Amino acid sequence: MKKLFGTLFLTFAVAFMFAQGNIEGIWYNTTKTGKVKIFKKGDSYYGKIIWLKEPLSEKTGKPKTDENNPESKYRNNPIIGLEVLQNFVYDDGKFVDGTIYDPENGKTYKCKMTLTDANNLDVRGYIGIPALGRTEKWTRTKE
Repeated sequence: MKKLFGTLFLTFAVAFMFAQGNIEGIWYNTTKTGKVKIFKKGDSYYGKIIWLKEPLSEKTGKPKTDENNPESKYRNNPIIGLEVLQNFVYDDGKFVDGTIYDPENGKTYKCKMTLTDANNLDVRGYIGIPALGRTEKWTRTKE
């Protein structure tokens, strides 16, 4: 009886995890020029840049930094390791209420993410309402 209960519990736990969608892992951005690791902290999801196809600045030959950050005290922080996704919560098939930071222009946008299948993630950054935004298609890496 204990084995049956344990097996049923494990089955339901795994089914719940897949029903919710698992965005944790490493994702290529749309152009495959960067990888973002998405992870869970507490009840929220975050993501940080862990790899760049071109990690060095053309100007300096040194690792790229967050030179477009609106706050000057952060402009020397390296892009690799930069947390670009913050505070996402799972709600009804989507990851919502988060923000995405674009180091290319130094702007932060509201964002929602939708797992379209196990290996594809729609990342929609927007201003105000989702209709006023752009969707990027990220793919899970095989690592």
